[in-house]
Amino acid sequence: MDKIASLKDLVEDLGFAQVDHAREIRQGFPEVVYSAGKTKEQLLAILKSLHAKSNGNLIASRASKDQFEFVLKDLPDAKYSEEARMIYFDRDQTCVRDPSRMILIMTAGTSDIPVAEEARLTAYLYGNHVESCYDCGVAGIHRLLGKLDLIERANVIVVIAGMEGALASVVGGLTARPVIAVPTSIGYGASFNGIAALLSMLNSCAAGVSVVNIDNGFGAGVLASKINKTNLKE
Repeated sequence: MDKIASLKDLVEDLGFAQVDHAREIRQGFPEVVYSAGKTKEQLLAILKSLHAKSNGNLIASRASKDQFEFVLKDLPDAKYSEEARMIYFDRDQTCVRDPSRMILIMTAGTSDIPVAEEARLTAYLYGNHVESCYDCGVAGIHRLLGKLDLIERANVIVVIAGMEGALASVVGGLTARPVIAVPTSIGYGASFNGIAALLSMLNSCAAGVSVVNIDNGFGAGVLASKINKTNLKE
């Protein structure tokens, strides 16, 4: 408890934000910034603070292109993924990604790729070897069966699907590896913006399937990384 209490001295008060510089000590990765709802000025100030006090990779999730262009003027090493909607700094030169402990990102359809890219890029920046398999949903089951070798090589699998969300159960039944299911808001009216897929995944009869929130690619990427690195010595 004394160690945790001492970490309060590593909080920087910006007035509109309390930047947690102790996050990297506690969790192994700097504080991740959720960009939506923040002004460009607020986002830049937070990122400048994190950038100055950490040598690790940085993530600003759900960021717009306008926010990125504003940040880039002051932080020229910033990068942007339009699909993942993420500003990021890939600067950890000590990171060694082990291909024998691969995280596989799968989507049911092409429309699910933005959420998948958020998960893929997050897992990569957290120091993992990541591969992807997109548009292999159950409507064309032969597409999925053609990727069995990839599924068998994976150490953790993130399955991203909208509509009825069936892909997570099918993949969960094909592997002994942990499966993280991500429902997306893709689908017609009765999909209820991802609630149908969420309920389907929560009710999966395949053992070993866990579920994160709708469209939460970031959360899935972090969880996949934590599972992938369990029992590894730093």
